[in-house]
Amino acid sequence: SVVSPGKQERKESGKRGRKPGRKASTEKIDMKAKLERSRQSARECRARKKLRYQYLEELVSDREKAVFELRRELEKLHYWALEVDAGRFPEGLQELLEELGALKQE
Repeated sequence: SVVSPGKQERKESGKRGRKPGRKASTEKIDMKAKLERSRQSARECRARKKLRYQYLEELVSDREKAVFELRRELEKLHYWALEVDAGRFPEGLQELLEELGALKQE
């Protein structure tokens, strides 16, 4: 090969890399072990994914229940406001006012 100024001479060697069809038995064992580790990792990943989805579904369910309760309370308070505006004293309002009064005194 030709050496140009400032560049190192490149070694030219024969064939490089693996020779096809000549796997050693240790390489086959390594490949089997690698494949088994990969399968185990995939199983663990699926298990984690399943747990994550279960957790998220429970979270969504809890939030939906909370939203339902808040909507029910909002409807009740809206009804009470309409009743008070009409000059009536709705059932349950007295208990709420007493609770709020007890909280203020503490």
